[in-house]
Amino acid sequence: MKMSPCPCESGRDYGDCCGALHRAFDESGRLLAGSAETLMRSRYSAYALNLQPYLIASWHASTRPAELVPNEPGLKWLGLQIKQCTQQDADHASVEFVARSKLGGRAFRLEELSRFVREDGQWFYVDGDMR
Repeated sequence: MKMSPCPCESGRDYGDCCGALHRAFDESGRLLAGSAETLMRSRYSAYALNLQPYLIASWHASTRPAELVPNEPGLKWLGLQIKQCTQQDADHASVEFVARSKLGGRAFRLEELSRFVREDGQWFYVDGDMR
């Protein structure tokens, strides 16, 4: 069986990393990420793979957009670097990251400090500040 590296750059196979979270969500409707960092990685992979239902579901209801626009044709996600994870308390955390992409020959860099909250045992992305 061919191994497929996870887009989140964890060094693990997609099926054993973010793919397992994406599948579990498809099957149960629950977000099973055990930490804010794990949810952040699974969201990056969902962006890279154009998985809008997962992205919407993992966005906290208080800040969730009504819909997401699919990736522009030709957009390629190039990598994710987690710079820092901070756990404020059992149900609040932040993750600072850099995500790189390329579109039409131009490189882009998104650096954000994202805030996460855990409710009913599930982590959700709340919002973030661009760096």
